[in-house]
Amino acid sequence: MSAHDTEHELNADSQLDFTADELRRLGYVAIDAIVERLQGLRAGKPWRGGRRGELEALFREPCPEQGRDPDAVMARAVGEILQRAGRIDHPRFFAFVPSAPSSASLLGDVLATGFNVFQGTWLESAGPSQIELVVLDWFREWLGMPEGAGGLFTSGGSAANLMAIVAAREAAGHPQKPAVYMSAQSHSSVERAARIAGFRDDALRHAECGPDYRIKIDALQRSVAADRADGRTPVLVAVNAGATNTGLVDPLPELAAWCRSEGIWLHVDGAYGGFAVLSARGRDQLEGIGEADSVTLDPHKWLFQPYESGCLMVRDTAMLERAFRIMPEYLQDTDLGLEHVNFADRGLQLTRSFRALKVWMAMQMHGREAHAAAVDRSIDLGDRAQRWIEQHPQMELLSAASLGVVCFRWNPGGLDEPQLEELNRSIQDVIIAEGTAMMSSTRLDGRYSLRLCIMNHRTTADDVDTTLHRLAELGAAQT
Repeated sequence: MSAHDTEHELNADSQLDFTADELRRLGYVAIDAIVERLQGLRAGKPWRGGRRGELEALFREPCPEQGRDPDAVMARAVGEILQRAGRIDHPRFFAFVPSAPSSASLLGDVLATGFNVFQGTWLESAGPSQIELVVLDWFREWLGMPEGAGGLFTSGGSAANLMAIVAAREAAGHPQKPAVYMSAQSHSSVERAARIAGFRDDALRHAECGPDYRIKIDALQRSVAADRADGRTPVLVAVNAGATNTGLVDPLPELAAWCRSEGIWLHVDGAYGGFAVLSARGRDQLEGIGEADSVTLDPHKWLFQPYESGCLMVRDTAMLERAFRIMPEYLQDTDLGLEHVNFADRGLQLTRSFRALKVWMAMQMHGREAHAAAVDRSIDLGDRAQRWIEQHPQMELLSAASLGVVCFRWNPGGLDEPQLEELNRSIQDVIIAEGTAMMSSTRLDGRYSLRLCIMNHRTTADDVDTTLHRLAELGAAQT
């Protein structure tokens, strides 16, 4: 190749861009597909998956050497790939912990991606960083945390729990013989985070819960006293503001007062229920949450945001920076002083997206009151489900409705635990397979439990009633 040819190649247009008209046209195709999906959500099944062998046959292929027709690629993505996944935002998706993004939050995610914001440093994202500070301060006010508290957006609750534990370890001075305490009902990400942070099995404590599945403070106190007598240093107590299993809230005011008197970092995992503070009833149930040293939140749950949108709030942001801030030479230009927050100094990620935009847009377009009403509606529907269960002679309530979660089973009497498990599994399987609803299960005191988790702003009383009525029909037919 001649020097002239090389020069020509180096000055050629990029092969990785569409023309403006083509990008606009394909963008409308994508938006139309999203709108069509949302309009047809209720009529479709809440769950559709696929076995690995089936999907291998559909999608296994060499990477194309040359680009293919964009319309064909879009059609395949929308018509084949994206169809084989749970419709987590379906009104009758009651499994695990659903996510149902609001319309404005979807637009915020599109804009943040399209504008390709790098939000690790203020220098590269002044406007986005200021918006994150504003939104974090909204969260601080809602939680009742003091002036000066703050944090950062994360990929989700798992990352937030990890950063809280690292900050607590920093505050405790990296003790040689540590102890970390968590509720027996804590989310698995808390124990995983402790392990990642370097705490060995002999340092982990699962605090006993009472019959109401809330942490027993007296048992926790005895465990801490025994560890201190053994020369261990308590680093952190992690408790729930809406346990994933049951939606229940640990006794936060008592825990906060005791942890403060003992000099132990209190971490509240509010990934499930933290944003119930928007509702008056939820705020009552979460009394004391603002007294914690750190709080995990998940806007992609009860703030109706797309994945990935988590958050860590801490009482003292300086502790986050002590734990995470590193200033290499190649970032020296980004050190603009304490007034300008580099969010990379507060957590795991240097490269991080503009996650706060979707929350800001949702609040600006829909308002806080509409979000609070949607939270209240979910709580009301959980209470409705409990009443339905209690009024049916062959349904057994295993855990009262709390923040939209209710645990129960079909129990006609005369069956032992293995038989009850088999019966409820079979009912659950039919409910899912026929498309009535998506339900998951859990275990409470070893008992197999069906579980409804109601967190969707689109879910109605008819959705709840239809699901429970069908479950009763299937139960009666099998007993």
